[in-house]
Amino acid sequence: MITEALIVSAILFVIGVVGVLTRRNAIILFMCAELMLNAVNLSFVAFAKMHNVTGQVFVVMVMTIAAAEAAVGLAIIISIFRHFGTVDLSNLRTLRG
Repeated sequence: MITEALIVSAILFVIGVVGVLTRRNAIILFMCAELMLNAVNLSFVAFAKMHNVTGQVFVVMVMTIAAAEAAVGLAIIISIFRHFGTVDLSNLRTLRG
């Protein structure tokens, strides 16, 4: 059971990395980042069960960071959409410093 969870976690993480590297839509980029964080959560739980330690503390910390990232990220995306009318990251050259 633990090895299957780690395999699923690795597959989810790879899907998230491929999505982050290939997509230009900001909403899909955030969804892929969340997918990668959930894959890490799954691996934390699997390793905690394997070694009989409390990995759930790390899961709660990662979930808290993911929730804050989603809230701030979606607020930024909504602001960008209201200003530019699109969430395609390749069109947003004006954000560079």
